[in-house]
Amino acid sequence: MSEMIPFEKALEITRTRAVREVTFETVELSEAVGRVLAREVRTDMDFPPFDKSAMDGYACRRADLDGALEVLEVIAAGALPTREVMPGQCSKIMTGAMLPPGADAVFKVEDSELLPDGRVRFVGTEPPDNVARKGVDLEAGDAVLPCGTLLEAKHVSVLASVGCANPVVACRPRVGIIATGNELVEPTATPGPGQIRNSNSWQLAAQVKRAGGIPRYYGIARDRLEEISDALRQALAETDVVLLSGGVSMGDFDLVPEIMTGNGVEILFDRVAIKPGKPTTFGVAGDRVVFGMPGNPVSTFVIFEVFVRPFLLAWMGGGTGCNDPVLPLERELVRRKADRMEWLPVSVSEAGGLVPVRYHGSAHFLAISRADGLIPVPAGVFRLEQGSRLPVRRI
Repeated sequence: MSEMIPFEKALEITRTRAVREVTFETVELSEAVGRVLAREVRTDMDFPPFDKSAMDGYACRRADLDGALEVLEVIAAGALPTREVMPGQCSKIMTGAMLPPGADAVFKVEDSELLPDGRVRFVGTEPPDNVARKGVDLEAGDAVLPCGTLLEAKHVSVLASVGCANPVVACRPRVGIIATGNELVEPTATPGPGQIRNSNSWQLAAQVKRAGGIPRYYGIARDRLEEISDALRQALAETDVVLLSGGVSMGDFDLVPEIMTGNGVEILFDRVAIKPGKPTTFGVAGDRVVFGMPGNPVSTFVIFEVFVRPFLLAWMGGGTGCNDPVLPLERELVRRKADRMEWLPVSVSEAGGLVPVRYHGSAHFLAISRADGLIPVPAGVFRLEQGSRLPVRRI
């Protein structure tokens, strides 16, 4: 067993191994969310594409605001103006409609008065504009989404608006998932004496999907060298990243590090100064990588979020950061031991502050289900005062 290394050093080792030439494919807009852009997206037109009204009102010449104006036509959004606005004239116009030739301002309906002869006049107090000028937001050819963007729902309207109906995205990593342990049964089974249900694999599969990967489950491998080795060998042949839960500590049946080495995996670290997850193991075999995680469900969840998810994002060309917002603690946080960095579950209040979640340790899976995120408490820090600002890893 090698020396325990700081979290930051372990993270840098995994990030370095994520650097690769990204392969790509095109997808439909309906499949774009959760994918990483492999090519920059540029707009194919100006936005707005023409001078348009920002209000329901009357399009006129600014020079004519002091007098009564003849109404030439009504211009609906999507319709083309048919008349040029001349001195003493205006056109009624709807929000988003094209400004007619000759007009340079729009006064809103609320600032208008309809006269008995059918003409209209401006009765507002502030000189109106209310015109969105062509190209004020974007000009044709402008970049709208950079390469490496992790596409979310908020990006879909941008893609659609600029005509990017088939974005080019990074291919997704194939992620093999193996659970180890004699005590495990599947969720459909009723545990016998000394048994527990396998929650880690299904949790990891959901996390892999959320991170943009393709999970493949290889089942439960009992604590026998041959059985775990067979599962690992198959996963290495069929996937890009392998996740093993359990079997990485120092017990008599913790066989994973030995099995990794026996299958040609070079172990780059096997102990990290982090809580939970101290015995986390990371290794490489050619262009394949293997993460060995502790078997406790909170440990597995946390290690995925702080190591594996950033790795998968970087593997797809999405950079290495998770854009963690920095928020204030709403109450004091105290811990009894501070020998390692610790990731603790928190909720985010309606006021935008961090509230520690009741947490009993790495087997307390309900704590994660009640949390909105994880905060890192540095080694050596026993107390964080109310108001302390911390990055929160959204989960």
